[in-house]
Amino acid sequence: MSQYDIVAMGAGHNGLVAAAYLAKAGKKVLVLERKPYPGGGVSTQQINTPGYWHDEHSSVHIMIQGNPMIRQDELGLLSQHGLKYHYSPVPHATIFPDQSVLYTYKDLDKTCECFAKVNAKDAETYRNFVKISSDILKVFMPGLYSPPPPLGELVAMLDRTDEGRLMLEYMTRDCLSLVNDLYESDKIKIHLLRLVSENLQAPNELGTGMGVLLMPGIIHTYGVSQPIGGSGKLTESLVRCIESHGGEVRCNAEVAQILTSGGRATGVRLADGQQILAKDAVIGAIHPHVVRRFVQGVPEPVLKKAERTQLAPFSIMVSHYDLKENCQFHAGEDVGYATMLEFMATDSLDEMLADFDELKRGLITERRLCAGGDESIGDKSRVPAGAGMFHGITFAPYKVTDKRWSHQHWDEFKEEIGDLSLAHYRKFVKNLTADNIIARTIVSPVDLERSSPNSMVRGDLHGVAPYFHQSAGARPTQDLGQFTVPGVERLYLAGPFQHPGGGVYGAGRATAIKMFEELGMDFGRVSSGARQDLPNPKVIADARKDGKAPGMVLRGPANEELMHVEAIDRVGDELVIKGKSFGTMPMQARLDADSARAGLKLLGLGKLAFLASLPLRKGNGE
Repeated sequence: MSQYDIVAMGAGHNGLVAAAYLAKAGKKVLVLERKPYPGGGVSTQQINTPGYWHDEHSSVHIMIQGNPMIRQDELGLLSQHGLKYHYSPVPHATIFPDQSVLYTYKDLDKTCECFAKVNAKDAETYRNFVKISSDILKVFMPGLYSPPPPLGELVAMLDRTDEGRLMLEYMTRDCLSLVNDLYESDKIKIHLLRLVSENLQAPNELGTGMGVLLMPGIIHTYGVSQPIGGSGKLTESLVRCIESHGGEVRCNAEVAQILTSGGRATGVRLADGQQILAKDAVIGAIHPHVVRRFVQGVPEPVLKKAERTQLAPFSIMVSHYDLKENCQFHAGEDVGYATMLEFMATDSLDEMLADFDELKRGLITERRLCAGGDESIGDKSRVPAGAGMFHGITFAPYKVTDKRWSHQHWDEFKEEIGDLSLAHYRKFVKNLTADNIIARTIVSPVDLERSSPNSMVRGDLHGVAPYFHQSAGARPTQDLGQFTVPGVERLYLAGPFQHPGGGVYGAGRATAIKMFEELGMDFGRVSSGARQDLPNPKVIADARKDGKAPGMVLRGPANEELMHVEAIDRVGDELVIKGKSFGTMPMQARLDADSARAGLKLLGLGKLAFLASLPLRKGNGE
């Protein structure tokens, strides 16, 4: 029976991120993966033909670009372990049936010029909205990569300021109503709504509106990226990081049970009966719907709430094509460089909404809801010299109620549905023809679940639906929202079903922070060996370009600005500290006599002396 400090169940990118931080801290780490290769939803494989590297699931890395793990290279993925990102100048484009195109460029001016050709007022609205989105981003982004507050506390905090109330409004409303409030043109509305619907949400679902608020700021601040060589290059760099610190990633090792003793996780039992002990902790990629299967000792009310978590109302069907040559688009060469490319069957908002409604009812829509593209146009390493590829995505129900196929299993009709999508793609791609196609593979929602049964339940790539009541410290439930499992100490959760959500966030960083805290370790000290020469996001640079002294700033473990203190005033028998949280949200804190006395006791004489000497010491800005 072998023993490690940390044992992780599942080598998805979130589990690997958490394990990498623990390995960097000096812990003896073992990551176990049931499949023959690591990565989970962040994997690139030769699916059809040798030399053609397809992303199995995730392809575009958006949200991870704000993560200090990448921005400050905390794990050395960029500087030491081979990760390289490609940033297209065209993050997003939508082609309509008449072959007209709406582009969202990284460059805001170019985007507004494109929008103005459709509707000048909407273009100016978008420009102003991007400013709001970028400001809110400063408040919102730091919280995505750390343990979240309980949902109720978050609501109370947001409700204290105008900026916070704006965020709260968007969090609780639906994307459709928000876009309708802002814009006039159906084409522009469709373009923006299709972008946020990539989160597997219909436009009119309440509690999903935050994407409308945040995505413009994210695109024009960070851009949209793909790892050179495929999405799985992130996984490869994480594995190299773990191994460089003495850790191990073991594949073909399926975990059947989390071992517990005395109300604490002590290791795992593999499907072959082997037991592996964990001295300090276990990390589990365990979807809330399957906690009961893997973990004993969890209170029944906790399990029942976990099993009631809501999944996305639909899934996707993926088409992987190997081509003799690159895709050629009827709309022109430029659209091929779009990282996210939508192929619309309609330019009517009402018709698109009807298609989403049919999809939610389990129907195979006549008008296809499709996206895709040829990643090898921007990354020649993905295919043999001179060749091309096509990665197609069609929204599809997990359970098909359509009378044409309801009596069959997805395995029986997925090729037929693949042909329907191919016919749609051919309306936009000139040479997606029989003489250019070498091979293809169709992946159904059921196949997705088979691929990652403990994360992609019912084909939900993002674990659970992105609804407001399943957000922040309530994702996936209030009980499990702090990455821990009631009744079982030292068991920590990592996966798309946890905060902040599905997609490539590098969210295992938050799991790691929680573990460091409970294991009595200093996360800031471990992550501080990060590179400091990467460019900061433009939003931060803009805030400092006037050259003024930064003033009194409270910083987090990754040197991020948590609060800028602007004034300390006496009000009666209290001190009132006023400033801005994360550079934007006004914040006010009060210090009364009892709290001050408690703080002095915590400091003690030695720390008080140090505090008195701080003004004489050099700071980061000197």
